[in-house]
Amino acid sequence: METRTCQNCKTDFQIEPEDFLFYEKIKVPPPTFCPECRTARRLSWRNEMSLYKRTCDAPSHDESLITIYHPDTKLQVVDSKYWWGDSWDPFDYGAPYDFSKPFFQQWIELFRRIPLQGLSNSNATNSDYCNIAEESRDSYMISATWKVERSFYSNRIMEVKDSSDLYVVHDSELCYEDVISSDCYHTLYSVNCKSCVDSYFLYDCHGCTNCFGCTNLRNQSYCMWNEQLGKEEYIRRISELDMSSYAVVSECKQRFSDMCMQAIHRFANQIKIVNSTGDNLEGVKNTRMCFDASGQIEDSKFVHWAKVSAKDVYDSGPGIGMGEMMYEVFDTGIGNFRNLFTSVVYSSNEIEYAFNCHGSSNLFGCIGIRGKNYCILNRPYEKEEYELLVPKIKEHMMTMPYVDAKDRVYRYGEFFPSELSPFAYNETVAQDYFPLSKFGAVERGHLWRDKTLQNYTVTISAKDLPDSLTTVSDTITKEIIGCLHNGECSDRCSRAYRITADELNLYRRIGVPLPRLCFGCRHDERLRKRNPMKLWSRTCMCTQSNHDHTGSCQTTFETAYAPERKEIIYCESCYQREVL
Repeated sequence: METRTCQNCKTDFQIEPEDFLFYEKIKVPPPTFCPECRTARRLSWRNEMSLYKRTCDAPSHDESLITIYHPDTKLQVVDSKYWWGDSWDPFDYGAPYDFSKPFFQQWIELFRRIPLQGLSNSNATNSDYCNIAEESRDSYMISATWKVERSFYSNRIMEVKDSSDLYVVHDSELCYEDVISSDCYHTLYSVNCKSCVDSYFLYDCHGCTNCFGCTNLRNQSYCMWNEQLGKEEYIRRISELDMSSYAVVSECKQRFSDMCMQAIHRFANQIKIVNSTGDNLEGVKNTRMCFDASGQIEDSKFVHWAKVSAKDVYDSGPGIGMGEMMYEVFDTGIGNFRNLFTSVVYSSNEIEYAFNCHGSSNLFGCIGIRGKNYCILNRPYEKEEYELLVPKIKEHMMTMPYVDAKDRVYRYGEFFPSELSPFAYNETVAQDYFPLSKFGAVERGHLWRDKTLQNYTVTISAKDLPDSLTTVSDTITKEIIGCLHNGECSDRCSRAYRITADELNLYRRIGVPLPRLCFGCRHDERLRKRNPMKLWSRTCMCTQSNHDHTGSCQTTFETAYAPERKEIIYCESCYQREVL
């Protein structure tokens, strides 16, 4: 094990023996950034939810686009149909490698002159405002999703129908304001739940039906505020609550929040894991510092938002799966092998420093390549010439590194410098998981984009909306609603929002009041319900005398609950005895 100092935050971090073995296996030098700074740097290149309008730069196209690239960025942004079409050739933008300039300078020059896809939105139907979305249908403002139908204002959801305001939810239907849940039907305002039906305000409940305001339940029905009721009594009490009333829901939210603080919190949300650490894991084996992952994820480290399968993967995510031997990648997978420093790369092998490349192999420093082999900076080479040139480029990256404005040195083995990202830090998911102030972001060399105060003509304030959905007329879709925060919060407040007709129909179907906050504020509220992607060493807080320990339990573990938090945290053994 070796201790090094992060060249970004200047704190010490450790490189362990198995880490050195992995770096040797993929033939890269050890990192010079600590794990957290490596993750934040990678995430500063991923914009999931900040959307803009700008003019399409494709020839003979002058219509406006919905895109992730701000209009002020000097880039060539085109619509998806043109990008995927045959009317342009990525090789036309290539260039021979120039040994008089750092590699990253040459790569960003290519990035700025080549057509870029305005949104990553594949096989979409009536889902124009969806980004990093695959197979979305009749949906609006969803991101990082797969196979979603008639759903709105959600992030990181998979195989979801007729739902809204979700975060990290999959295989669910008719759900609303749920966080880190799966396999649910008509389950609302719930966190960390699985296989629940017709329920409200649940925390850490599995297999529950017709439950309201409950925590730590398994396979129960007709429970209210953790009290077991008969079916008739439960129905009577529920019927007395108008769940379409904003005042009623707000009161229930507060009571539920207080109740959650008294619930037992498992040290980590883990199912069927072997020799692994992290949170929100299922089916993970021999993996450390892993978050929001499910499937056959093996022999990996510093990974998050991984699905289906992954093996020998370090410092990767979000959006990885079905890949092996990957390092410092995001939005990469579906049959990939040995992808290093890539984003939006699929069904490709032996790819390094590439963006938006598909069905290819042996690419270095390429953008927008599809179905090609042996290319460097979008210029094709013969196999023998490619194999001779790539080692020389790597050596050149070591002897002539890129040095950013903060004197951080980027040699071969580092991800793309944050200062070259086309996005401001607060436009990206880096702000979601590693939030910084404007001063902090700029101090670390990131771009920051101040909120643009749009001159919305607010026609009704959120505080003046009807309390109950039952009294809301269709004309609400014509109103411009002033967000309750009115831009005075630290969230990504847009100050105003509208209710679409499809959205209103969904609210009526599932029986919820109109939201009082804009989408940005609602998303940030959901983020605050999840644990951070960090781990602390703690001791079990159980004091139960029947749990095979005398006095307080002394079991230690790594958990995403920081030591100063007030929740009651149990080790796996005590949790199993108390809850299951």
